[in-house]
Amino acid sequence: MSESPSPHAARDAVVLVNLGTPDAPTPKAVRRYLAEFLHDHRVVALTRWLWCPILHFVILPFRSPRVARLYAGVWMEDGSPLAVHTARLTNAVQTEMPDAEVVYAMRYGNPSLRGALTRLRDAGHVRVQVLPLYPQYSTTTTASVGDVVEEVFGATGIARMRDDYHLDPDWVEAVAGSIRAHWDTHGRGERLLFSFHGIPQRLADAGDPYPMQCRASVDAIVQALGLAPDEAMLTFQSRFGREPWLQPYTDETLKALGGAGIRTIDVVCPGFAVDCLETLEEIALQNAEIFHAHGGQDLRYIPCLNDAPAHARALAALTRRDLDARA
Repeated sequence: MSESPSPHAARDAVVLVNLGTPDAPTPKAVRRYLAEFLHDHRVVALTRWLWCPILHFVILPFRSPRVARLYAGVWMEDGSPLAVHTARLTNAVQTEMPDAEVVYAMRYGNPSLRGALTRLRDAGHVRVQVLPLYPQYSTTTTASVGDVVEEVFGATGIARMRDDYHLDPDWVEAVAGSIRAHWDTHGRGERLLFSFHGIPQRLADAGDPYPMQCRASVDAIVQALGLAPDEAMLTFQSRFGREPWLQPYTDETLKALGGAGIRTIDVVCPGFAVDCLETLEEIALQNAEIFHAHGGQDLRYIPCLNDAPAHARALAALTRRDLDARA
């Protein structure tokens, strides 16, 4: 019986792309990461002559030490949660796809997306399939990954990118299954709250499909759970600056729920493929404290899918379909 080919000799390559993370929970490392992230015109569209002085002389000096302390509170033995869980997820997808080389990269920070794509291009892979680990498309995230793919591969046709998988049935079932498993262990809270990373409202007004895809994801997951639509809530977290972002805001919603006498609430964040600062610190710690301060008793955070077998199978299946469509 012939052995499976080595992934590193495979004609196909798969790149799982996450947002990024600092290399260490230190102000210097966080500043370097935030500088790259916030320099992207997809993230901040202000003209550079206006934005760069604000970024380098106001935001980074004051924000980096504070963010570093937050990272230190959730840092794992092997590194940043986002990096550790993304690496483990990549290994799980590789197991599901032994005939392809499966790697991961970060849009900002290390391992760099540009470096990973360049290596795969130079290695002579016939097909490179790029999967941003953002189930819902946004111009602020997915489109930025596409910018780098186009920069490295141009019009060669070797690399293609999936824009979203917010209604993929295997992914929807994986999320629903994780919620059921949580309920089997902890019982059901009085409310199920879905919290997604927000974007400025002006981007949605300009046509960014992200909020509509978030709603569609919630509706599909709620249907898979057999819940009535009013048994779940959709909110948005992680707003930055003074302009309006997508609403309702997660923290304000938790304040209202606690004040209305809700004592237990389950919170899930299916816009994040793996756990990270925004889930482990912002939701499970900060927002839990907000809920408690306003009368709530127990915010039960439901972890991201991370490297769960159902998650790896779902991503491998949809990537395999994308590759098959190119045959």
